[in-house]
Amino acid sequence: MNLLSIKDLARIGREKPLFTGVTFGLDEGDKAALIGRNGTGKSTLLNTIAGVLPPDAGTVTINREAGVSFLPQLIDFKADDSIASHIFRSHSPKLDTIRRYEAACTALEQGMTAQVQAEYEQVSAQMDSQNLWNYEAQVKSILSVLGIGDLSRKMGELSGGMVKKVALAQVLVEDTKLLLLDEPTNHLDVTTIAWLQDYLAKTDRAVLMVTHDRYFLDAVCNNIYELARNKVKLYVGNYSTYLEKKATEAEIEANTERRIESVLRVERDWLMRGPCARGTKPKARKQHDEALINREKFQSDRGFTFEVAGRRLGGKILELHGITKRFLKGNRTSATGGSPVIQDFSYSFNKGEKIGVFGDNGTGKSTLLNIIAGRLQPDAGSVVVGQNTSIAYYEQNPTFPDTSLTVLEYVKEAAEVMQMNDGTTLSAALFLEQFGFEGKIQHSPVSTLSGGERKRLYLVRMLLSNPNFLILDEPTNDFDIFTMNILESFLMGFKGCLLIVSHDRYFMDKVADTLFIMEDSGAVSGYVGKCSEYLQYRKMLEAEKAEQEREAKAKKSADSAAPVTAADPDSSAPSAGPGRKRKMSFKEQKEFEQLEARIAELEAAMPGLEAAMQGTDYGAVAKASEAYGTLQAELEKAYARWDELSELV
Repeated sequence: MNLLSIKDLARIGREKPLFTGVTFGLDEGDKAALIGRNGTGKSTLLNTIAGVLPPDAGTVTINREAGVSFLPQLIDFKADDSIASHIFRSHSPKLDTIRRYEAACTALEQGMTAQVQAEYEQVSAQMDSQNLWNYEAQVKSILSVLGIGDLSRKMGELSGGMVKKVALAQVLVEDTKLLLLDEPTNHLDVTTIAWLQDYLAKTDRAVLMVTHDRYFLDAVCNNIYELARNKVKLYVGNYSTYLEKKATEAEIEANTERRIESVLRVERDWLMRGPCARGTKPKARKQHDEALINREKFQSDRGFTFEVAGRRLGGKILELHGITKRFLKGNRTSATGGSPVIQDFSYSFNKGEKIGVFGDNGTGKSTLLNIIAGRLQPDAGSVVVGQNTSIAYYEQNPTFPDTSLTVLEYVKEAAEVMQMNDGTTLSAALFLEQFGFEGKIQHSPVSTLSGGERKRLYLVRMLLSNPNFLILDEPTNDFDIFTMNILESFLMGFKGCLLIVSHDRYFMDKVADTLFIMEDSGAVSGYVGKCSEYLQYRKMLEAEKAEQEREAKAKKSADSAAPVTAADPDSSAPSAGPGRKRKMSFKEQKEFEQLEARIAELEAAMPGLEAAMQGTDYGAVAKASEAYGTLQAELEKAYARWDELSELV
């Protein structure tokens, strides 16, 4: 069933058209992403489709029976509203019936009357007829997974990450078949992103989203719409397929461009022969040449890889001694009686370390960064910074004291040039160009930039200051994939220390090789490996714990059900007498032999997957990582069972 039809849609920007002639549609179950450079109009297009902005031309038609839910990048909410009122503020037959049922249950708790009883029975019958009991359970499951428990809390009390979760919950619980999502992963922790990825991949609802999360794109989407040169072009397949097709396109267009230039060289040679030759040239041939000269020339995405010379680090870089930080409920005020966010954490940084900080929202990731950067004082312990350590801190919401400065003036306050590792220098203007600030925008006031452009500019200035200890707090929010590739290139060649918080798993996998794990108790533990590897490891532990709980429950049920009797002399199972070890049964002997063969098979498969996880194709890396986690979980289970049976040999 067709849910969305867009025809000849157009929207004019401040100086020129953002997009024109946009035509495409979505059917039930389609999962599509809209990608493109910052400033090309992705969010504007999504807002236009959602009806928030009017189009300058064209039409948007949404199936009346489908309904649409829209998650904007900036969440609009009333500070005094409760979480419940915000989530359930939309109206649909299903949600209205569930609201009536919840109200009837509350009324019953307050006192039984004939009227209350009648309302309860009536709405219960409607819940039955519309099969809403399962739907209500789904709604509660979504809220639980997102960590939304107390629905009476005010929206104004929530952190940015929690506001995003509430807004996401509102969209997901609505009774609609079309989801429009603008950067749904921003401000979410890695665990929640993994859950959302799985939810969207499995749901029957159609999805159109803007996101820069490349693992997310690969796992969820079956269509990629690229917005470039004011047009939208469809690439069927996930993000990995899109990259392959773009590479083929670039090669074809580059070959075409070379052929055209060759033709024009011949024509220019002819034109240089003199007026007589030009006079004999047919008019149609002249027009053809003019068309070639005035064509829109192919522009490939420029790659930019570089290593800076870097500032020398001393013997002592940065040391943490017994850091402790506590907060009262709501994380508003520090107090000795509050809950520990960081508890007695000590660490000494070494040269070249690249450490990612991993933890769910509210576990204290930004708090740790702020303490290390000197923006926040610990309640106990100390931070010792080395004499030659130069710290640069990228904040989630940077401030600009003087927005009247031009873009170029702003970055030149940090440095006029960047010293490269090969001895060359790169001017501030050229450095800006590499991050997408080209042409006259360099001479525009900072005040004219969008929020995403300001964050990118702040990043450029920070890198130009040539620090040797980088602290990055969610640097990928609001950046397009092109900018993230450049940032990844810089960080992979960075010789100093790096401490980074990011919800982008692909980004974390590329730049961090060790993790600080922020625990709910306030402890900070370490994990040597990539973010994806840790997620698989954690999934394996959770599966083992669930299996142990099931086995314990089954054993408890069996013990309580089994009568206490003497051993049956006719039993075929071997038994051990007092002080004697039970021997293997024939079935257990066969299982033991099969386990040995299976363990050898699993161990032989490990090196190949480990090699695949070191590749550069993030789609293949993600698949290899998932397979590795599954294999590792099976291997651990096989080891445990082998140990158990080997006791009987």
